[in-house]
Amino acid sequence: MHRFMKKVIATGIAAMCFATAAVPAHAMDPILPFRDVKGGMTGTAYTVVDSSGEIRSFDVDIVGNMDNGKGSSRMIMARARGPVIEQAGGILQGMSGSPVYVNGRLVGAVAAGIKEMTPYTFFITPIEDMMKLWTMPDTKNKTRLKTVNMHKVVEERKKQAAKEKEEENKKAETSGNAILNRIMDVIHEAEDTSKETKAKQEAAEKETAEKAKSAAVETADQAAAKDAAKAEEAADAPAEEAATAEDKAAVDEAAKASTPVKDAAAAKTAAAAEDKAQAKDEKALTKQPKAVMYLSGFSQPGIDFLQKNVPVGRDVTFMPMGVRTEGEGNTLYNASLKPGSAVGVAIVYGDFAVGATGTVTAVDGKKILGFGHPFLHRGNVNYFMTDATVVGTISGQSNGMKIANIGNIIGRISQDRETGIAGTIGDFPTVVPVKVRIKDTTLGRTDDYGARIAYDEDFLPELSGGIAYAAMTKTSDTLAGSTANVHFTIRTNAAEGGKFERSNMFYNTADVGQIAVGELMQAMSIVCSNTEQESDIVDVQVDVQMENGRKTATLLSAVPDKTTVKPGDLVKFTTTIKPYRRDKETLLIPYRVPVTAHEGPLTLDIRGGGVAPIAQLKLLQQTGLDLIAQEDKTATTKDKLQGLKRTGRNNEIIIAPGAQAQVMTPAQQRKAAREAAKAAREAAQQRKFSFSLNQPKHENTGETKFTTNYIIDNVIHSTLQVERK
Repeated sequence: MHRFMKKVIATGIAAMCFATAAVPAHAMDPILPFRDVKGGMTGTAYTVVDSSGEIRSFDVDIVGNMDNGKGSSRMIMARARGPVIEQAGGILQGMSGSPVYVNGRLVGAVAAGIKEMTPYTFFITPIEDMMKLWTMPDTKNKTRLKTVNMHKVVEERKKQAAKEKEEENKKAETSGNAILNRIMDVIHEAEDTSKETKAKQEAAEKETAEKAKSAAVETADQAAAKDAAKAEEAADAPAEEAATAEDKAAVDEAAKASTPVKDAAAAKTAAAAEDKAQAKDEKALTKQPKAVMYLSGFSQPGIDFLQKNVPVGRDVTFMPMGVRTEGEGNTLYNASLKPGSAVGVAIVYGDFAVGATGTVTAVDGKKILGFGHPFLHRGNVNYFMTDATVVGTISGQSNGMKIANIGNIIGRISQDRETGIAGTIGDFPTVVPVKVRIKDTTLGRTDDYGARIAYDEDFLPELSGGIAYAAMTKTSDTLAGSTANVHFTIRTNAAEGGKFERSNMFYNTADVGQIAVGELMQAMSIVCSNTEQESDIVDVQVDVQMENGRKTATLLSAVPDKTTVKPGDLVKFTTTIKPYRRDKETLLIPYRVPVTAHEGPLTLDIRGGGVAPIAQLKLLQQTGLDLIAQEDKTATTKDKLQGLKRTGRNNEIIIAPGAQAQVMTPAQQRKAAREAAKAAREAAQQRKFSFSLNQPKHENTGETKFTTNYIIDNVIHSTLQVERK
């Protein structure tokens, strides 16, 4: 008896766990191979068309198969009909991926409408071709960064809550009989639940079979169904589907026809459909509609910026609708999808979002297939998978659209190929968080923005720049004739010390934002082009201070405190600048004469950091040494980032040797180039950087940088006489 009690208790606990477990994932439906799909077949497709979220069905007539030979994509041509599709106005963008079944077996996914044809005619991507996506190599999403397994944390919290509840129940049920009765109740409840679930599954299977039979009888080329099947349909079909007396008589006559006659009629129908399809322009049959990428949080200038810079191809159209995320969005760790559900794909998620929506074609456990065509056609990818909420449908004269909002992050899309997308629920992509703070001093407004970019090295530079630019356009009502102070930090293992920082100042009469994000995009491009390994990027932070108006200044003069110097001497230049529409200002800038300076006149360029040192380029041309090209070929990622960091800033005054190189003899030029290269290597080994205002920085031999509050827009010259004795 004691042993029996142990068994009962153990069984009860197991049943209790079963009863409280998550709903089992959807299993893969049986498929109908491409070779078995024939013209004249009828089927059913499933999709969501309105905000109710209900998966609704519409009828599909198979026209025939299209196989253009080795290496080409196979397609199934079909027509849609029924109240749902008529109300929507045909096959619309957003319905892509809707599963199509024939006799309860999955044929494939609605892929695209056919241009220059009725919107009810479309292509189906065979499910066999889509299932190959699940076996494709997946080498993305490999990060060396430590992350918190939030799914595990949530599960542990649930277990702890269940444990506490169980302890409370034990205290309340002090009697052994009460415990036994409770366990038996749980067992019975589990059995009832199992029976109920089984009954629902059987009812659903029966309903699917009846729908398939009903659809088969509805078409003219299937009118010769057996009498028993016809009687069953007449008993189950809605009253409004009943035919007229003449139609019934015609069906009865067709049912009495011999099998050869029925086969001949079906063959004639299929041949006519095939001839009609081939009569159309071949380009119209194979032309795919332009892909639409939805954006949220972007103003029109931001959309234009992405359209111009993000490498998604010419046939992708950006639209400011269909993606809406609240706050920083939610992540669901135990989500579920089923064929016909709306699904989203995103490469940016947060205050700014970039993505698209479509329909789930097939589900096998946690694996899903969808779209029936590419998202961006980039192969193995690392994108967000989201659920989606359909808003409604919009029909047009040429094509229409099903509008849906991207919702919660539920998984990761790993394949984006010709036949569709594939991903896994509960597996999440590596991301790069981007935080942007915009302060507009003219408007007295400060805004913070946040977004996550799915790690894709081809998109990160442009998307990070696009987000920063879009943030500027939203906080400031105009970027024309404005000045921007930009400081950004990229935390990455590709940079020395794990962090790259850069500050600069920009002005533009038309749109300062587009040039202000250029260096951020350049730095991200260097990080993402790491030839040694894929870089880890912890996050990107951008701080921008906007000011309406022009903050530029012109150099008027630079007078040294002495004109005869020796190598290594310190010279103080009294420098006068004239800010735009402001009073003149005087700066005292120290300059160290290079120890490698040759005896004789030393001509110095005093210029803004953004003004190209033309004299130095001429020196390289005269010496015949391709030092810049050589550096680009051999420099590491860290070297390139350091080079960007050393690049002069627009609001710096730089004093450096200049035009005297033009009067050197060839021997002097070669010697000067060797000495300069040696000095640069020595300086690089002990270089320290500082970004404090009004403090000179001796970053290169014979070069001084002095930070100002203005963008310096010109160059002037000064000459020193060097004596080596």
